[in-house]
Amino acid sequence: MSCLQLVNPRVKGIRVSSHSELQSLAAQITQVALKSFKEVIDVSSGDLHKAGMKPVSFVRQVLSACLYPELLKDKDLPLDVRLRAQRFLEACDGGSIGSYTASSGMWYVRQSIAEFITRRDAGVPSYAKDVFISSGSQRALMVIVRLISTVEGETQTGVLTPLPCPSTLPALLDEAGVTLEPYKLMEDQGWAVDLNELHRALKAAKGCCNPRAIYISNPGNPTGHVQDRKSIQEVIQFAAAERLLLLVDEVYQDCVFGPGTEFISYKKVLFEMGQEFSEKVELVSFHSLSSGTMGECGLRAGYMELINIDPEVKHFVDTCLCTDTCAPVTGQLALHVMVNPPTPGDPSYDAYTQEILLTQAALSQNAQRAQEFLNDLPGMSCEPAMGGIYLYPRLYLPSEIIKQAEISEVEADVLYCRRLLKEEGVLLGAGCQNGETTTKHHLRLCFHVPPETLEEVLARLSSFHLRLFDALPHPDRHV
Repeated sequence: MSCLQLVNPRVKGIRVSSHSELQSLAAQITQVALKSFKEVIDVSSGDLHKAGMKPVSFVRQVLSACLYPELLKDKDLPLDVRLRAQRFLEACDGGSIGSYTASSGMWYVRQSIAEFITRRDAGVPSYAKDVFISSGSQRALMVIVRLISTVEGETQTGVLTPLPCPSTLPALLDEAGVTLEPYKLMEDQGWAVDLNELHRALKAAKGCCNPRAIYISNPGNPTGHVQDRKSIQEVIQFAAAERLLLLVDEVYQDCVFGPGTEFISYKKVLFEMGQEFSEKVELVSFHSLSSGTMGECGLRAGYMELINIDPEVKHFVDTCLCTDTCAPVTGQLALHVMVNPPTPGDPSYDAYTQEILLTQAALSQNAQRAQEFLNDLPGMSCEPAMGGIYLYPRLYLPSEIIKQAEISEVEADVLYCRRLLKEEGVLLGAGCQNGETTTKHHLRLCFHVPPETLEEVLARLSSFHLRLFDALPHPDRHV
């Protein structure tokens, strides 16, 4: 390509996230020999293993045996590990995970996912033919969004999207040529979904695009809100009345810890609402290996389940996935283990259960510890997280910082994150990365890290924040 003019305009139109700039800055700082801190700590994203969380032993043991089948003879590996690996290899073409699979994933794994969903939803049936495996949930979402997007010259498809939303979503919609139509989550209600706001957003969207879908993140990314049954029912009724496709991101479904809070899938609620809804509302739900207690980001695997989607449309879902040939087979194997863990009586059950329970306990404790700490800082307030892996505190910045940001032509929360990174070596996410472009400023902090790492992050953040606020005169120190 000899010049910029030849680049696809849609690609040039993809919004550039400030997170890329902050990550580049973090890489540069890491190379500097003399700095006031030992290392840069990245708590801006959910890369759990990078943050120091340990992988689940059973997952890695089964992976090892599949990658090097000689280990199947090693009696030091638990019997259930060897049996699981043997069965998976038998399901692979040529008996090797080095072979391709079907574009939509191995039928063996799709069947195990369907069985998991049926157990999770208390008997609501799931079928392997409705499950499609991809190289991560974002890839799956892109396939669906591309299917509903319009051709150039027609009114653009719109997707009702929560603000704040996952940091990767705005760019994904840009790439697909789809309009992001925002609906605001209610911060003063713990970032709840508000039905009146959905109606307002839909009315506004109809003036500039053709709204065809609504995107939901439950548990919320980055808010940590977990919807109850009534809230889910309201959204389903709204989608049914307005004939909107429901796109539901449920990747943090195993990370729910708020008092009296439980994860309920959209599919389960949909089928409890009777045939008027269960046979008509179109739903695509997403899950991922990268998120939650697994945290296997690098293995790149996720899945989607399609409900009430025309079989002919499913054919084109498979067609789109063909461009990847198939999702990484190691990722498909790990997905299989995620949805089909050791059961009571298996040799690995006790060790596996202990690892998962310890991870979940640390997650809950970290969420409470960080939220209380942030609320004690001047110029900051933070709603509690009921699930997920992020806190999303609000920043009440002094006018001096806002003016400096305007001069530098960056968002004020980006300037805050940039200075924090340079002075203390802590990388947080800025609220504008999550689609917010208002005068309200927020930060994104991943608390799914080892407790000692969280304490170091909070100490450095406090040092910077108090130094910043002490240096600048302003009226509202205590919010």
